[in-house]
Parts: sequence; C-alpha cells; structure tokens
Amino acid sequence: MQANEVTEVLNRPYSRELLARDLTRLAYVAKDGTPRNVPIGFTWTGAQIVMCTSKNAPKLPSLRANPMVALTIDTEIHPPKILLIRGRAELDVVDGIPEEYLQMNGSYGMTAEQRVEWEKEVRSLYDGMVRIVVTPTWAKLIDFETTLPSAVEELAREREERRRAG
Repeated sequence: MQANEVTEVLNRPYSRELLARDLTRLAYVAKDGTPRNVPIGFTWTGAQIVMCTSKNAPKLPSLRANPMVALTIDTEIHPPKILLIRGRAELDVVDGIPEEYLQMNGSYGMTAEQRVEWEKEVRSLYDGMVRIVVTPTWAKLIDFETTLPSAVEELAREREERRRAG
C-alpha cells in the first residue's frame, strides 16, 4: 500500500473518530512463535500511533525480535466501525513518564481529584517507560456503510454476478 493511500484511509471521518479513542488491540508474534493480542492505550500524533508500557513488559523482547505489528481500533455498537492498521514498532526507552502516556489516559472518565491521584501513583511507580511507536504502512477502514471486509465484498460481488446472469 502506498503512503498516500494509507493517509487517505486514516483521514476519513470514521478513521479520525476511531483514532481519537482510548484503546487499540496490539497484535504481535511472541518469542515462542505464537500470536498475542493485547489491549493497550494509545495516542495518535497525526502520523504515528504511540503506546507506552513498562520497561519490563513481556511484549518488549518479542517486539525487538519481530517488530511487525497489527492494530485494531473498533467500536462496540452495531454496525461496528473497525480500523485495521499494520506497521513496524519502534521502541524508545525514556526516563520518566512520556507525555503521550498522560494524554492517552486523559480521556477516561476521571474527576480532577482522581486524575491528580492517578498521576501521582503513575509517577511513583515508573522511573521510565518504553514508547512503542508505529508508523502505519497499511490501513483499512471497515464501516459497513461504504466499506466491508474483503471476503464479504467478494461474496456481494458474486451475488450481484449471479443476479445479472440469472
């Protein structure tokens, strides 16, 4: 997929809505060769997805060994809106708490008092974190209005051909 095609998908209104959500599902291959899929908070910078994790997270050795990842951001309503993204994870170890981590947790329903307490707890727990940065190299939006999963698109095409022939 060309970069301009990825950008076009990510700039669609539903994509922008999904990129403003709190959680993505990060899929990667574990060190033992089996698949993993974990929910993780994220921030969209306009060009990259940034996720933050502890420096001792089990996913980090796997991502170092095989940085290719897939992300899913979706809704819980019918029909669902689904944004699928693929890319390469770059790991950036940082001292302190990355600003993206504080931003990604800012949209949860916390009172001002809860927010202060949460941030105090985070700062006391982590002396640093790892930023997992993914630049999308492939993207697909499935909104069930203008786009469908490719297998469903194929079935719809075949049905239409049968109708025309019959």
